[in-house]
Amino acid sequence: MSQHAGRVVAGWLVAIVLAFATALGGLGEGLFPRLTNGDISAPGESEEGFALISEGEEGGFTSYTLMLEGVDPAAPEVAAAAGRAVQSLVKIPGVAQAVNPYVVAAGPDSEAARQFFADGDPRSGGFATVVSLEGDLPREEVAAAYAAIDDVFDDLSEATNATGSQRASLRLLVDRIIDQIKVDGQRGEGIALPLSFLVMIVVFGGFVAAGIPVVGAIASIAGALASLLGFSYLMDLDATIVNVVTVLGLGLCIDYGLLFVSRFREEYAVRPDHRGAPVTRAGAQEAVAAAMATAGRTISYSAVIVAISLASLLVFDITFIRAVGAAGVSVVAVALLVALTLVPALCTLGARRILRSTGGRHRRSDSGDTGAFARLADLVHRAPWAVIAVVTALLVALAAPALGARLTSSGAALLPVGTPQRTAFEALPAHYPQLTGPEITVVTTAPRAQLDPWIAELRERPGIRSVAPPREHGDGIRSVGVRTGDGGSGATTREVTAQLRAERPPFTVWIVGQASGVEDFKAAVAARAPVAITLVVLTTLALLFLMTGSIVIPIKALVLNVLSLGATIGVTVWIFQNGHLESLLGFASVGAIEATVPVLLAAFGFGLSMDYEVFLLSRIVELHEQGEDTRAAVTLGLQRSGRIITSAALLMVIVFAGFAAAQLLVMKEMGFALALAIALDATIVRMLLVPAAMSVLGPANWWAPAPLRRLHARWGISH
Repeated sequence: MSQHAGRVVAGWLVAIVLAFATALGGLGEGLFPRLTNGDISAPGESEEGFALISEGEEGGFTSYTLMLEGVDPAAPEVAAAAGRAVQSLVKIPGVAQAVNPYVVAAGPDSEAARQFFADGDPRSGGFATVVSLEGDLPREEVAAAYAAIDDVFDDLSEATNATGSQRASLRLLVDRIIDQIKVDGQRGEGIALPLSFLVMIVVFGGFVAAGIPVVGAIASIAGALASLLGFSYLMDLDATIVNVVTVLGLGLCIDYGLLFVSRFREEYAVRPDHRGAPVTRAGAQEAVAAAMATAGRTISYSAVIVAISLASLLVFDITFIRAVGAAGVSVVAVALLVALTLVPALCTLGARRILRSTGGRHRRSDSGDTGAFARLADLVHRAPWAVIAVVTALLVALAAPALGARLTSSGAALLPVGTPQRTAFEALPAHYPQLTGPEITVVTTAPRAQLDPWIAELRERPGIRSVAPPREHGDGIRSVGVRTGDGGSGATTREVTAQLRAERPPFTVWIVGQASGVEDFKAAVAARAPVAITLVVLTTLALLFLMTGSIVIPIKALVLNVLSLGATIGVTVWIFQNGHLESLLGFASVGAIEATVPVLLAAFGFGLSMDYEVFLLSRIVELHEQGEDTRAAVTLGLQRSGRIITSAALLMVIVFAGFAAAQLLVMKEMGFALALAIALDATIVRMLLVPAAMSVLGPANWWAPAPLRRLHARWGISH
């Protein structure tokens, strides 16, 4: 690779430009117009019930609602303007129907018209105009229809002298969420890349060495976006996947670039014939080859473990989770390719500047075999049991709130408070409840004679505000709308949904709604989780065994990762579900955490935690193979890798903290949780708990049954 460094870098530059141009729409449609956003659905009762009542809807309709405030409902000019607006709206191609209280057949004073007045009161000074579009319209026709509708809405607002207006549409909400994702992504990258570069200047003491991981990170972002564009033609991609996946590639490339450049400098510095001599191309190539044999192997192990962790998401029968898993694995592959091709090539080309020290030559990248991390290891060795007890107690205490976790699937609440689209979606059910769908829909094939007595009993249950008469859908399918008044994801809806799913009537029903969908999601995760966990555990044990020759060290690594992840989830619940630190972090709690966060956090957090475990273990194993006893191997391994691990962790925390600054709630939760997971893992777990556990175990760290020892002797990978 280093022999053709110039060609490799030139090829990557072309690939980066083409990837960005393709993904951002410079050569076609691009990625972002192909993204979707909606409730995270899973196979189960809610999805089945919704499918039953949707079959006869002929594609269904999408609605666009204008809510006006501060008008004089009795003024003749208001009625005239409202009538003209409806006439104009129904002429727009793609519009199926338009209605407001002034065109209702029975007149604006009728009971049928009340649902279109704010709070059901014609004297309230507010009314709504609802436009229904035909279902399954091509994207271009929908955009043209919305533009024409907006023109009519503007004219109506002006003609009625309205003092305020709001527009609610699922399409507008989705577009706003996607726009927010783009903004949050740019903000996150804008924070992460410059700060990471500054940190690496301090770590490496030079601009060129610091710039190599950043260039690799930019390449990973380009590769991630291009990969996602390809996946968008194979499956529906939720908009939130973009930032989740690109931030993973960004963080991994910075980590891997930091590790490789550090080891490259170290390998060059330890060669006696290089000391005091000018940096040569041949010497740089030798150092790159040596770094590939050590850091390259470590990076490959790390990438495989991260990829396996993400691949576990593919076993879940949930489209969103599978999409994250597939896209995540592809991005890990991009990060690995960058680390093993582009970064070595850049090291070769920039060797003279990378290896330059303050004295004008080169310097060793670590601080020798004595230093802060060696002293820390010595302290841990003196009282390992005390360290284990204190750190474990702390992690368990932090994990405790996870036992009370509640899950939700937010829609408009993902956006910051005050966002026009969120405000409109909150105002619609608050002031025009009859124009919104019920929080819970009960679907059944029961005849009316059975259904009506049950509906009468249902109206008396606590938490239920109203129950609509049964609606016929053909083929004997009926639905009953149940309203709770809390928007579909509140505590009341969750309680009523749980009761309806637990206490079934004497006929078949499907409980449909946001809360029921979350229950189906949880059930789908629980059904496949044992398979996913088994896959990750067995493959991780096998890989770490091949790396260490021990079965004790892999088991210890798994246990410590569980402790670290539990603490992370617990703190995330304490903050985002229980509403702590709202003002500091800039969010409004919805009383639960997003349903996808624990699953993704487990997969991403486990993989990234093992990343640092591999960084540390590779050094310890290398020293143990060179004849050091366990205590010395741990001390020297921590000293030689501690600076890299803490620097890499700091950079990863910066990357995720940049995305924790996102305005979109689910991105803020994921960014914060991953930043916390890395911080906990790289400090109290890797720096304290791992050395303490290995100190207590002593020679037992390296134990394996005789057959496995023979297997490792033949197939194991040594340094």
